Amino acid sequence: MGLDLGDIQRNKNTSEMIATALRSAILRGKLQSGQALRQDEIAAQFNVSKIPVREALVQLQAEGLVKLNPSRGAVVSSLSLEEVDEIYTIRLALEPMALRRAFPNFTPRDFMQGEHILNKIDHETDLTRWAELNWEFHEALYRPAKMPHLLRTIHDLHNNVVRFLVHTIDRSQLDISQRQHRELLALCRAGDIEGACVLLQEHLCSPVTMFANRSQTPNP
Repeated sequence: MGLDLGDIQRNKNTSEMIATALRSAILRGKLQSGQALRQDEIAAQFNVSKIPVREALVQLQAEGLVKLNPSRGAVVSSLSLEEVDEIYTIRLALEPMALRRAFPNFTPRDFMQGEHILNKIDHETDLTRWAELNWEFHEALYRPAKMPHLLRTIHDLHNNVVRFLVHTIDRSQLDISQRQHRELLALCRAGDIEGACVLLQEHLCSPVTMFANRSQTPNP
């Protein structure tokens, strides 16, 4: 039996489209932790077969956003404080590495792009869009490392925690984050690799402290 490569490409594009839509819904909180993702309902919504839906769910499972259980089916994944701490521990190891590898390849264009993104963050009030811009800024600093697999891993880790971050962070913490972003960009411009890596580690430790403090605060 011959393979229709055109159909394969269409299926791939369809599964990516579904994954993008589900990912966005999860990150924006429209799909909550533990919520069931029924393949037949998703297939009907997108007017497709279950095959690209299954492929999309497998992709989101690889990103840590979905859990596939043979008996329960697919559900939106949830994170404990311990898992958040683990993710940030991994990020603390990987992101300074990416920044160090990027340093020799920085160009004025990279700094201009970073500045442009930070200016947009200054005026952003939607927290989900803020989170997207936050990633765009970090991506702009890491992309010159020319390590796409590392960048993709960091991106997946970022997506795993950002959906919880946007529901817990407050204005003062956003201001601190933005101030650290600008200081980080200034250190990169100045060629201070050690200072930039130290600040990046401090920047990544802040959310863990915030989550820990929130978990220890009694509900009102």
